[in-house]
Amino acid sequence: MSDIEELIQKLKLFRDERDWKQFHNSKDLAIALSIEASELLEAFLWKTHDQVDHRKIKEELADVFAYALLLAESCDLDVKKIIEEKIEINKQKYPIEKSKGSGKKYTDL
Repeated sequence: MSDIEELIQKLKLFRDERDWKQFHNSKDLAIALSIEASELLEAFLWKTHDQVDHRKIKEELADVFAYALLLAESCDLDVKKIIEEKIEINKQKYPIEKSKGSGKKYTDL
């Protein structure tokens, strides 16, 4: 079992022990993911890098990962596979010779 699969199993056990699967449909998981991502952003709001509370970042980022993994599981998506596929798509959009060192969007390269 991969590390990702092991994490998903632990998340599902945590969820199932609390009878929360009823609340974990794709729509609500996507909403929860967005909310947690916003809470992660809030940790940076009006702060310099040195002022950021890294404990808060750690907690919110864990929530983002947890909801993303549960969403992938609820949609029967293989996390490793979809990330690898996205990397290949991005290789086409951002060829090294055009994008290296540039922050431009692929449509502006």
